[in-house]
Amino acid sequence: MPAALLAAAPIRIPVQLGDEEAFLLLPLYAVLAAAVLALLLRVFRGAELQPLPLLVAIPAAAFVEIAGLSLLWSRDPREGAIDLFFFLFPFAALLLVVGQALLTGVLTRLLGAALVAVTVVLAGIGLWQQWTHTLFFADDLQFANAYTSFFRVTSLFSDSSIYGRYLAVGIAVTLVLLWLDRLRLAIGLPVLAVLLAGLYFSYSQSSFIALFAAVLLVGLVAGDRRARLVLASTAAAVILATVAVFAVVTWDESSRRASSGRLPLVELTLPVFADHPVAGVGIGAQARASSRLEEARERVRRNVSHTTPLTVAAELGLLGLAAYAGFLFAAGRSSFLAMRRDRALGLSLLAVFTILVVHSLAYSGFFEDPLTWGALGLAAASLRLRPVEAAARR
Repeated sequence: MPAALLAAAPIRIPVQLGDEEAFLLLPLYAVLAAAVLALLLRVFRGAELQPLPLLVAIPAAAFVEIAGLSLLWSRDPREGAIDLFFFLFPFAALLLVVGQALLTGVLTRLLGAALVAVTVVLAGIGLWQQWTHTLFFADDLQFANAYTSFFRVTSLFSDSSIYGRYLAVGIAVTLVLLWLDRLRLAIGLPVLAVLLAGLYFSYSQSSFIALFAAVLLVGLVAGDRRARLVLASTAAAVILATVAVFAVVTWDESSRRASSGRLPLVELTLPVFADHPVAGVGIGAQARASSRLEEARERVRRNVSHTTPLTVAAELGLLGLAAYAGFLFAAGRSSFLAMRRDRALGLSLLAVFTILVVHSLAYSGFFEDPLTWGALGLAAASLRLRPVEAAARR
């Protein structure tokens, strides 16, 4: 079941909702519905549900509850209802279902194989799009590509950044498996080559940065003293060189152009939080509240914040930020605890969470990505495993 959910997670189907087109996770909803029904059937037959660890359950429940209640005062109840009923509520069920999984060695290997296979297929489609200059669900990007010297691809997604995020996750997990000798070089190196090529043609800067952060953190956690020293010095040199090149390239450009239009979005989001610091403007209402600040309602869609912390602050206020911080703590802490039970699983979860969090700082969608909740569910399930050392002694 967890592997089936993972395989269905990237597939988005275009659906017409009113006067706009939405890309919904219909295959994932179908698999999740079947998993929930199977779980209810087990309970009806007398099986007992395994309680989620409080470390995971409390912050996840707090965030979903605050977001759900905020619909009562949301300034955009339609968008808020979409966020709740198509993302947060189903993903809360996803967390519960995956948290019931018994993480045997077979299942963890199956999860790794499913992630690698799915991301390789996505990368292969992206490379084919680069070769043919054909996109599937991104008409706006197809038009924009005609006026640039490079061609961005999206694979099965409608956005290059979401595509890049998935490939970054696949690359990071593959590197973890290679580092711990859980994957043969004859398989791992070609997989890395395909994924890196696919990621390159996404031209997603946020995905590159997120992957860099994940590889650096995994190396610092899993490496010995020499490896940590090499990684730290190399990372410092790369960061300094990147900052210098960026400063030179953007010297004569405006802040809007240099930040790919994100800085003005930040400037439009911060006042919304300042005006409603405690409980925010309600789930899904940040874009509308920001558009009113510049008195241009027809640009509501363009004013969506691309920074998850700012979006949470504007929509849910300090209450939401507290729940968001607890969610991040639970993800990090449970990943480190998982490493004591299964090193490959724990490091993979740490890499996945790092990519999702860092990527969400420049591109929103942290809580709207099923990978976030599925990874947290796996972390919760791993906390029921006995430590490796105790199993070895027995």
